[in-house]
Amino acid sequence: MTNSEMSGSSPFKMRLVHLDLKGAPPKVSYLSEVFPLFHALGANGLLLEYEDMFPYEGHLRLLRAKHAYSPPEIKEILHLAALNELEVIPLVQTFGHMEFVLKHEALAHLREVALFPNTLNPHEAESLALVGAMISQVMELHPGARWLHVGCDEVYYLGEGEASRRWLRQEHNTKARLCLSHMKAVACHVLARHPATTPLVWDDMLRAIPEDQLAASGVPQLVEPVLWDYGADLDIHGKALLMEKYRRCGFLRLWAASAFKGATGASQALTPIEHHLRNNVQWLQVAASGPADMLQGIVLTGWQRYDHFSVLCELLPVGIPSLAVCLQSLLHGGFTEDVKARVENFLGISSLEITDLMSEGAGSFPGSDILALVTHVGLHLRSSVDTLLERDRYVTGWFSPYHRGRKLIHPVMVQHIQPQALSLLARWSTLVQELEAALHRVFYPDAVEEWLEENARPSLQRLRALVQDLREAAGAGPGPSPHSGQDP
Repeated sequence: MTNSEMSGSSPFKMRLVHLDLKGAPPKVSYLSEVFPLFHALGANGLLLEYEDMFPYEGHLRLLRAKHAYSPPEIKEILHLAALNELEVIPLVQTFGHMEFVLKHEALAHLREVALFPNTLNPHEAESLALVGAMISQVMELHPGARWLHVGCDEVYYLGEGEASRRWLRQEHNTKARLCLSHMKAVACHVLARHPATTPLVWDDMLRAIPEDQLAASGVPQLVEPVLWDYGADLDIHGKALLMEKYRRCGFLRLWAASAFKGATGASQALTPIEHHLRNNVQWLQVAASGPADMLQGIVLTGWQRYDHFSVLCELLPVGIPSLAVCLQSLLHGGFTEDVKARVENFLGISSLEITDLMSEGAGSFPGSDILALVTHVGLHLRSSVDTLLERDRYVTGWFSPYHRGRKLIHPVMVQHIQPQALSLLARWSTLVQELEAALHRVFYPDAVEEWLEENARPSLQRLRALVQDLREAAGAGPGPSPHSGQDP
């Protein structure tokens, strides 16, 4: 069955899976395993947010991450996407979320506000030249792309730089006008060099701009806005009104953006499927109530960091059951028992949990071993260590921080505490080693290191410290009692 046949009941002709590569970017070998699954689940496109994983060359080479994909790897990704009938739309940030560019000292002079690397200064000719060079290099490796997403979301501190303050003092100049002029300049740059490529922009900076200003700016003739909202309680009527506003302003086509992961907390490790299912089903309701035929498609975003400097949120394999539920619901017009059975079949999961976090017997899809182990760590590691250190009556009563600091312990208590501490440490050490090996198959070493350091090692270190203190206290003999007045 082709994707065009599959989308019979879906109002979204295009269903794009967003890969946010600014954190834990998967190895190409893993993408080769999941692209066929994306296709089978009903996706027909990818939004690739490369950030620092793109192999920038020349004066832009400093933007590359340590493990950035090579040009042959980009070609391989595009080849794998084509094999699986996934149309690729590259995303290049060109205004806000420019941390990966503006954090570099050599480019810091192009910040809107000198202290913050978020936002590009739109007054500098060099700023447009910079994003123009980035776009050129990305488009060179994506010949024939029908769309290019140029970002433009969350342009924080716009209007607060020195040049902007001067500009805003002039009559008729507003932040809205400043924002639209940069968007227009970027879009014109794209269209002048790639006339067959339509620029997409996130819509948040456009929402509050008065209709007449938006219509007069010329921007609606140049870009297609992507309306994004990742909440579980969408204002469906409000979204329909916003779509109507955009239509009146002259935008011909719009896109929606939901989320399948990475939208419920910056340090979220496990994906709350129910939240994302509700979000996507409500976008179906928006599509049904908004102006007909305006919606080009939907992007299912899968954020991996909230921004370039934040921690990792849910890893891609952890979010796959949520992606499956969301894609299939968009495809079939909702989440029915039949859709649930289809998802279970696709993922090799015997019983899918929507309301709770995934059960620990986690299917047979690519990366399901990571999901099972991450779930086990997320649900039990910290809580089991906390229980031993903070709620075990022998530890709290006879081996408190005071005792541990002075290496004091009643010899009988060693026998009460040590066996379970050693057993817990052995169990978790084995499991975390297993997870580490599984992560290395999918991710680069720096991502594996970061995830383990954030989510597993602190608890293991607390356990090891307890075991070490026990050994030292037991080796020190009974010693003076803690209240004998003698310093040990």
